[in-house]
Amino acid sequence: MAANPHSGPYYINYGFQQGQDLPPPYNLAAGAPPPPYLPQHPPSAVPQYSPSVPTHTPTPQRYLQDRPASSGRRTVALALSVVGVLLILGVTGFLIWYFGFIKRLPVFESTLWPSLTFSPTPEIVSSSCMFGVPCGSSGSCVSSSKWCDGTPDCPLGEDEETCLRLYGSNFLLQAYSPTSQSWKPVCADYWSDSYGKSSCEQIGYSRDTYLQFGKTSQISSGSNGFMKLDSSLSNTGGKLQNMLTSSSSCSTGSVVTLRCIGCGVKSTPSTRIIGGTVAQVGEWPWQVSLQINKHHICGGTIITPYWIVTAAHCVETYSRASYWTVVGGFLTLTEMQTVPGSSVSFIIANKNYNSQTKDNDIALMKLTRPLAFSNTVKPVCLPNVGLQAAHSSQYWISGWGASREGGAATEDLLMARVNAIGRDTCNSAQVYNGLITKAMICAGVLQGGVDSCQGDSGGPLVTQENSLWWLMGDTSWGYGCAQRNKPGVYGNVTYFLDWIYHQMQK
Repeated sequence: MAANPHSGPYYINYGFQQGQDLPPPYNLAAGAPPPPYLPQHPPSAVPQYSPSVPTHTPTPQRYLQDRPASSGRRTVALALSVVGVLLILGVTGFLIWYFGFIKRLPVFESTLWPSLTFSPTPEIVSSSCMFGVPCGSSGSCVSSSKWCDGTPDCPLGEDEETCLRLYGSNFLLQAYSPTSQSWKPVCADYWSDSYGKSSCEQIGYSRDTYLQFGKTSQISSGSNGFMKLDSSLSNTGGKLQNMLTSSSSCSTGSVVTLRCIGCGVKSTPSTRIIGGTVAQVGEWPWQVSLQINKHHICGGTIITPYWIVTAAHCVETYSRASYWTVVGGFLTLTEMQTVPGSSVSFIIANKNYNSQTKDNDIALMKLTRPLAFSNTVKPVCLPNVGLQAAHSSQYWISGWGASREGGAATEDLLMARVNAIGRDTCNSAQVYNGLITKAMICAGVLQGGVDSCQGDSGGPLVTQENSLWWLMGDTSWGYGCAQRNKPGVYGNVTYFLDWIYHQMQK
């Protein structure tokens, strides 16, 4: 669905282009009805998931422009528009004068949507929490010093949920210290696999995927002190932080590294670097096809046996879990026709997703049954906080998206290498003119020729660091495909890391 390019970004379901075969300019005047195989009248069955995702689809401005009208009607409409604008400006001015500010609400404010998880780091403060950290959607605020102190202070206990995290490419385990209001590495003294499994479960992973814990002598990372196990303290409520205390020393001289799942490893190396080449078996084992009625709609990425990351706009219209099937481990769409795929138990979209701007464009699907991992079906690693790959200059994209703008999905899984493009550059007047938020990543080739396209939405943007592959983005939007100065825009997975783990915890 396209909108007026001068009024904001229009949504493109993304894929690859080769510079030698660029399509003609996109025809904004041409309508684009939904594919005939999609359910035009959704079944009357009760939705199979909770919470629900709003299915509002905004009307593109071009449809209003194309509608014929007499000159008299145009004059009346223009006059009404001017009056409406003046009224809005008047009310806005009054509110600014009276209240001193205007609170900007998200487009969708449904109470059925899941709340965002807020990290206990003190710098994250909302407009309603000037001297604390917000407790999700309840509106309550809690002082940073009360986070992870063993006592739930938020109405739903959010202040005791995000107290452990993995840091950097070596998966350093860190715990939040309420006394110093900072993150500290966990000393390896008295550590065991049982504590490792408890930590992974608290972060959001299953005990079934636990891999191992390790020790590293990166003692310099503890220059601010350590969090240390004290077995005399009670592990009340199963929260490991209740057994951790701040310490200035670590007798073993080692801190804990933790692998909650074997991720980011593939059986086939990537040897080709030209956009739009066909992938080999096992090359992108975390790539899945999200389908309705055996037709490929969007891409997705495996992060655990149960969880798939995709884009919120993929599930915006077709929001029932019963519509969707997830198929992984295959390279061609023809092969997928012969397998049943995995059913979806429920869908969670970010509550702050904006269908107009595609801000916060991320969603999760939970499968009814866990995937069986193999050489062709594996998870990618979620980007740990502090991962240096966030500044990587090279990313890879993959999907069954169209090979040219406006085309149909391709038969084969395609892949391409793209360049990271800084937010300042991407927000320049020549590129996207300020439309790129912190929740977005730009990647592509500014001169055009390599990009994602229709059908790749929700699929992975990955990079390699420390011999592992990390999910840095989900394919979101862009102007056309492979156009000059119009690179692909992807949801910033690092930005959503707390949110993802919070959904997995629930």
